[in-house]
Amino acid sequence: MKKAILLLLTLTMITFSGYSQDDDDSEKSNILTYTPSKLLNKGDWDFKIFNNLYTQTKFDDRGTTVTGNRSNFFTSIIEIYTGVSDNSRLNLGIIINLKSNTFDQRATSVFSFGNNKIDSRSAISNIGLSAKIQPFKNISNFSYQGTFFIPVFKDQLSPVFLDKRSYIFENRFFYDTTFANDKFQFFAEADFIFNFGEKAVDASVDENVTERFANNSVAVPVSVFLSYFPSSNFTVYVNTQHYELFDLGNNFTQNYTLVGLGTKYQISKALNLELSYAKFVRGRDSGLGETFNLGLRYLLTK
Repeated sequence: MKKAILLLLTLTMITFSGYSQDDDDSEKSNILTYTPSKLLNKGDWDFKIFNNLYTQTKFDDRGTTVTGNRSNFFTSIIEIYTGVSDNSRLNLGIIINLKSNTFDQRATSVFSFGNNKIDSRSAISNIGLSAKIQPFKNISNFSYQGTFFIPVFKDQLSPVFLDKRSYIFENRFFYDTTFANDKFQFFAEADFIFNFGEKAVDASVDENVTERFANNSVAVPVSVFLSYFPSSNFTVYVNTQHYELFDLGNNFTQNYTLVGLGTKYQISKALNLELSYAKFVRGRDSGLGETFNLGLRYLLTK
């Protein structure tokens, strides 16, 4: 974690060195304006790729911390949205999740995208059709996103977990507010994620039981972010998330809490860069690892 903090501080200092008192634009930047709560205008496009590497050597097993071999889970989330309504209150999009996971290897081994089914697996795991809505006309900083994901990866027996074999109905609620002359921004998100599918106990001998652990359950992650904008084009933030998985018939529950920090930088009018790090500080029947994240976002606005 110390290395991650030093990296973010170094990036912060490098970015500050390129700014002067005249660098703050009178027009708000995309990273300040186009939060997840903000919808696109008709004809605008939003392209995003968010890369998440989670690695762990410890996990919680019913209240007991266990140390084992390193497990690595890489997810690349590709999102494409466009504005479709004249009143800018409806966006439609597609989400594609690409996975690469390895077992008992170094964390960077996921970038080889191996698939030997023994200690590595990789595939496009699911595809989601999505809609974003601004439900209240006079509250532009509150929005809802609904996505239905379909698993598309091959069902096979393997000691390596790839992804949840679930049909997922994801409901996300976003809210943000900016204060102190646009120097600070508070963002909150609450999700209700319903997982449907075959129970683990009903899986055949040729199917991956572990990938059915979350079926017939609802997950409720709640996240908050506090961002500071030394410039309109640059921000640093701290965040935390608590996650609860409730059993709806699969005899499995889970929870964890993480804390993190990150930075966003607007490279150009259209392109944004994000770097972040998070540590799982506690959990129940959960991994106790850390995540390293890199995101790129390209906005085509009129």
